Amino acid sequence: MNLVVAPLLIPLATAFLCALAQPSPRLQRVLSLGGALTLLICATVLLQQVLIHGAVSMTAGNWPQPFGIQFTADRLGVALVLVAALMVTIAVLWQESDVDAAPSSPALHPLLHGLVAGANGAFLTADLFNLYVWFEVALICSLGLLAQGGALRQLDATLKYFALNLVGTLLLLTAIALLYAATGHLNLVALGDAAARQDPAIMLPLIGLLLVAFLVKAAAFPFFAWLPASYHTLPGPVLALFSALLSKIGICALIRILAGVFQPGQALLCDLLGWIALLSMVTGVLGAAYHWDMRRILAFHSVSQVGYMLLAIALASRAGDAAAIFFALHHSLVKAGLFLTAAMIFRHAGHYDLRRVGGLYAARPGLAAMFLLLALSLVGIPPLSGFWGKYLIVRESLLQGEYLWAVTALGVGALTLYSMMKIWFEAFWKPHPDKSWQLPARPRLKPAYIGLGALVLVTLWMGLYPEPILGFVIDAAAMLRGETP
Repeated sequence: MNLVVAPLLIPLATAFLCALAQPSPRLQRVLSLGGALTLLICATVLLQQVLIHGAVSMTAGNWPQPFGIQFTADRLGVALVLVAALMVTIAVLWQESDVDAAPSSPALHPLLHGLVAGANGAFLTADLFNLYVWFEVALICSLGLLAQGGALRQLDATLKYFALNLVGTLLLLTAIALLYAATGHLNLVALGDAAARQDPAIMLPLIGLLLVAFLVKAAAFPFFAWLPASYHTLPGPVLALFSALLSKIGICALIRILAGVFQPGQALLCDLLGWIALLSMVTGVLGAAYHWDMRRILAFHSVSQVGYMLLAIALASRAGDAAAIFFALHHSLVKAGLFLTAAMIFRHAGHYDLRRVGGLYAARPGLAAMFLLLALSLVGIPPLSGFWGKYLIVRESLLQGEYLWAVTALGVGALTLYSMMKIWFEAFWKPHPDKSWQLPARPRLKPAYIGLGALVLVTLWMGLYPEPILGFVIDAAAMLRGETP
């Protein structure tokens, strides 16, 4: 079905048209928003098709399997594509405001849509080498967005991001080459079937090497340094898009590999993944507690939240996979919303450093309410969306007898509350340290509030009416494992 590759073709075509429209910035913005909205509509239609017909596939050139390059839209992939479409729409709309928008440049919109194309390709591909290709498309566009502006801190962040992700790229290529040598296949279904017939002593280190490459891409311990070293240099809408997509590419790949390809999961690798998850959770939340820059606090919390997703994957069960998918969707929306809220605080109070802002509760009570809803959802306060994600993870951990994993997840949640309340008290509750501070005159806020409000409404729906999304992710996990929903 051609609709399966539409989430790749639409952002690629939009990027191409935006590149051609460089002489006219206004036309470029119109094309960019039109492409984002088209992608959002296409993702919604594709989701409906998957809900009705199940997973849908397309093989390029009608080559017979397992030789053709295959794309498959299943529940996991199409849900992440829908998130990507929503986030790029919000990012492009946000650019019409003056709330920490990205500097206007001819390359900005082509790079935004190129990043989305790379992420969507990684979410939908059913071929291991093709997964590497789309990883690199996303990486190249990410580097371009990081370097926008050309300031020293941005170039420094770009170098760190590139160096650490290059390690993951080399590991991924090596793992792909060795797996192909051992099995003769790159198609994920054929690869799984062939691996099951191989000597486990040979396959275990190869699968382990592949998982390490994905852990680098997901920003897990001890490979997470690229994320807090680079995210704080990005403008608000680009930072929100990065947060929603980049680590999820690695998480999606890990879920597919351990649940769908090399299933049943390797027990030793899953145990190791569980301990890596705990270290990611603890390291991330402690890093967040240490910092005062809102972007750094939220970036370290992204590392911590990746740990929750890894913990769910490490449980190696249908319920664990469902928890990982739910948590990935929740985190993409909530964390993006928090980064955008931080940009709003910056616009109103004049700084990202919590020690240099304040007084926003009285001045902007609506913004305070939106931040509080998103922050409490990140913490996991019932009945918000974060509660259901953490409940699924803790419940499955206890059922499997992994009591330390469950206790750690709950303890990290308490430390997350500390960081969120630090932002609340410093930015909203205490007076502004500058006695002469006033709200900026006539700011262009409407596009920013529309985007942020949309994220808040979606996350509220996920928390207050969780049955549809919980049923969706449980069926998604069953499809990955070849079980009957």
